[in-house]
Amino acid sequence: MQRVTITLDEELLAAIDQRVGTHGYQGRSEAVRDLLRAGLLEPQTGDRDAGCIATLSYVYDHHTRELSKRLNGTFHSHHGLTLSTLHVHLDHGNCLEVSVLQGPTGQVADLARQVIAERGVRHGNVQIIPVDKLQHGHDAPVDVPDKS
Repeated sequence: MQRVTITLDEELLAAIDQRVGTHGYQGRSEAVRDLLRAGLLEPQTGDRDAGCIATLSYVYDHHTRELSKRLNGTFHSHHGLTLSTLHVHLDHGNCLEVSVLQGPTGQVADLARQVIAERGVRHGNVQIIPVDKLQHGHDAPVDVPDKS
């Protein structure tokens, strides 16, 4: 391991110290390593065609001009990736959406980045889980009773 020196403002350092305390880290270095892993090493599968399942959550200002229309268009143009979407009205101006996505990792990641980067999207997060193959149903044959 190599030692790196960084300069942080007081507010950011306080947030890291709080995370150390609330998450039970032994020190700042462990907390910073985890934060860097989460931010820099997110789905580095190398194989953009590998399958995944993902949750994309974001909060947006529905008063932002044309944002709802743009988001709707984006999801319609990627309709094969979306399994389900939950929409919640948080207050007069903010909405939360959570979408469950499935498909090739590269396409899912690109869709998530496109949504999160939209002007008016305030907070966004994607959690991508690699999957080799999803089985629909059980391996064992189903015994169907004879109706005759």
